[in-house]
Amino acid sequence: MREKVYCANCEHCQVVRVFEPDNTKYVLRVKCSKKRWAKRSGEEKQYKYFTVARRVQTNCPDYSPMGDPNPFIKNLRRELPVKDEIYTIKEAE
Repeated sequence: MREKVYCANCEHCQVVRVFEPDNTKYVLRVKCSKKRWAKRSGEEKQYKYFTVARRVQTNCPDYSPMGDPNPFIKNLRRELPVKDEIYTIKEAE
């Protein structure tokens, strides 16, 4: 039996862009590339980028750590934004 693991320290935790309806603005979200985060409906769950340091699972069979989680998670909590940041795509001139 495995102990609790931080998803942010797993190689399957990915940052993705989620575009607004006008396709020129987006926010960042995180998802599991192994599709371990699912809604009751079976649809893939995505979390807000700034909450990824709190995402924990127990007994994840696909967990593949990228290093010692303690300093990494501590730094994430300190450095991540506290709310969604909206990014804009700049068009080529």
